[in-house]
Amino acid sequence: MTYVSQSAVRNAFNKASTGMFQFAYRNAVKKYVFNQSPDDAHDQMIRFCQVSQKIPPLMWLLQQMIDYTDPVLETRVMDIDFRNPFGLSAGLDKNADLPLVLEKAGFGFETVGSTTSRPCAGNPRPWFHRLPEYASMMVHVGLANSGSEEVIHRVEDAYRKSRTMRLSVSIARTNDDSCAGIDEGIEDYRISLERAVNRTHMVEVNISCPNTRVGEPFTEPENLNRLFDELDKVQHDQPILVKMPQDKPWPEFRDLLEVLAEHNVQGVTIANLRKDRNGLEVPPEWPGGLSGMPCVAPSNGLIARTYRDFGGRLEIAGVGGVFTPQQAYDKIRAGASLVMFISSLMYRGPQNITVLKRGLADLLRADGYNSVSEAVGAAVR
Repeated sequence: MTYVSQSAVRNAFNKASTGMFQFAYRNAVKKYVFNQSPDDAHDQMIRFCQVSQKIPPLMWLLQQMIDYTDPVLETRVMDIDFRNPFGLSAGLDKNADLPLVLEKAGFGFETVGSTTSRPCAGNPRPWFHRLPEYASMMVHVGLANSGSEEVIHRVEDAYRKSRTMRLSVSIARTNDDSCAGIDEGIEDYRISLERAVNRTHMVEVNISCPNTRVGEPFTEPENLNRLFDELDKVQHDQPILVKMPQDKPWPEFRDLLEVLAEHNVQGVTIANLRKDRNGLEVPPEWPGGLSGMPCVAPSNGLIARTYRDFGGRLEIAGVGGVFTPQQAYDKIRAGASLVMFISSLMYRGPQNITVLKRGLADLLRADGYNSVSEAVGAAVR
């Protein structure tokens, strides 16, 4: 393939078109979006993408304008080749509505979901509250999705059609009135994992959704061990990542990693939404967890400690507060092999994926690296 970075004409066009997207989003689109409730804006975005991806010339133009490619960004993680280390975190594309748009925009991978064994209505609306002063969002969706039988079928379709983007599905425990004890929860996860067998590139097991009726029982080591004793029985070829909680103190977080390291788990996603509101002025009546910038320091700290103690056993996908190339690079240098984000798409615009890729390539070369993998964990080795 011909990389954008290696063609003077395509490189200049990509840089100029990305700048046009930035200008348009900052001066027009963002104002329109922020004049609506975040719930309405989210739903309109999904519908717009659903319609847009059915127009092949528009998808071709999107790819030509903002898909920046560079060999220094290519990486291999968990025996999967990625065109770049950037992915959409679970929580935005709950029902696999966006894979084609994301691929054309240049994402290296996407995590769909989280999805659950039964269709789930989620929590009462509103689901979102903006906190622009913190570049954050309060999220209280409660795992709304169409159910893993339907969602994974759609992910598989995207998985088979995708040419450059890798597909992951995040599975979680259904958040509804049928939730019972630990055994019921284990069965819920098992059903979704069985549905996902060899139908995606990766599977993420979300044990840490903070917005459910039954809490997070599988963030207790004994329950987590019971869960993976059962999930280990499911035969599959895809690597498994586990989405971890953000607010556990390190000794408790480490205990969970010790459990996972004994099971058929290849990686961890660090970390889920922040529940701790200390130091932040957030209306107490707003339920949910914090995304974006408030997650940077705790996420990076956990990534570094996990890499230091488990880097030879568990790969790390870092998420939480990735708005700039330097913030992505910091996660990589702390130990993350993959980097995910959502909030910066809302605050910076869809072209931010291009800004992140181009900027990371520059940072890697400036430090003398020939690949992403060479920089992983450089700050803590």
